[in-house]
Amino acid sequence: MKKRLAQDALAAGHLATLGLIGPFVLALLGVFVGFGIGFLLVLGIGLLFLALFAVCLPGVARFEELRVSGLYGFDLPPRALRRSPRTDWLRVPHTLWLQVTDGRNWLGLLHFLIITFLGGVALWLLGGVASYLVYAIRGSFAADPLMLPNSTLFPPTWAAALIGIGAILVCLAGVWGLTRAHRGISTAMLAPSRIHELERTVATETRRRDDAVSAASIERTRIERDLHDGVQPRLVSIGMTLGLARTKVESDPQAAIDLIDEAHTSTKAAMTELRQLARGFHPAVLEDRGLDAALSALAARSPIPVTLDVRAPHRYSAQVESAMYFAVAESITNIAKHSGATQCRVTVLERPGGMLWARIEDDGRGGARRVPGGGIDGISGRIAAAGGVLTLSSPVGGPTTIDVSLPCQA
Repeated sequence: MKKRLAQDALAAGHLATLGLIGPFVLALLGVFVGFGIGFLLVLGIGLLFLALFAVCLPGVARFEELRVSGLYGFDLPPRALRRSPRTDWLRVPHTLWLQVTDGRNWLGLLHFLIITFLGGVALWLLGGVASYLVYAIRGSFAADPLMLPNSTLFPPTWAAALIGIGAILVCLAGVWGLTRAHRGISTAMLAPSRIHELERTVATETRRRDDAVSAASIERTRIERDLHDGVQPRLVSIGMTLGLARTKVESDPQAAIDLIDEAHTSTKAAMTELRQLARGFHPAVLEDRGLDAALSALAARSPIPVTLDVRAPHRYSAQVESAMYFAVAESITNIAKHSGATQCRVTVLERPGGMLWARIEDDGRGGARRVPGGGIDGISGRIAAAGGVLTLSSPVGGPTTIDVSLPCQA
């Protein structure tokens, strides 16, 4: 009971605050839209105002989600700012357009508008509480009759006190009703229903499953390519060398010994390639010593100089560490093969909110893009399967930047 009363009192405070500041925020947004449309044909000045509106829109929606979540304890699903996957000059305009076309942003703005109106009514009622409180106090102690606010009636002193107390109770009841309305509206508009939550979970898991299948298919293709282009020809060569040595055992023993030595050397090289290929799946150092040590070993083997900055304070789940290692390893491989870069920088750190973040940068020629079945597509699928997000920025001329975010508890 005490908790509910405290929550209602806090909700009343929220309403009063929004009743004060809400009209100014809505007026500002209206100015942005009005000026944006009005000056759209004047040297494109209106686009600046529309861009400001697109920036503020998700901010208002996110403010409402955080406010309602903190007030009522709703488990609202987290959401990141929608970003454009483009890498050209249209990336920023496309990102702004994604904010305007996001239905959740408009729903948050509508919620802000409704609660601001309720806040205005709550302010009026709270003002009535203050007025009638003064009226009741003065009516209780004054020797002369008191006049009701905005009235020509002159009740007796005791009647003035009773009327003031009654009016206060009516105003407080109105404020309490508004807090109930606030909770109901927020529940209906922002809090996900059980069915919606299940649908969202199913959609998320389906997408992660598809990404995992796609990533596994790309990884299998890569393994087949590495085996076909590297180890398989070497093993065939070893077999041919040993066959030739067998024919020379009796006629030219020394040549046979030389061929066997050559086959032995090729066998050790094949074992090294197989060991490196197996290390690419899940290196032992990653399991034994963690992400920092595994990435350090990876940077040491890189054909281009890699500056590594890892600030991961503790160990993470095997899925998270494996996905992050794979993303960095495959990115460095792609940089070495295709970018023409002379150096690479890798930064890994844990961000507030339980996210493990990495950025891989190079000074190459740029122009990288995600192609179905390609290396970047494989990295993105592996990260998405672990519940993370990959963002690529690679304008022509460089530099190329890959940002990877993974939930630490995935």
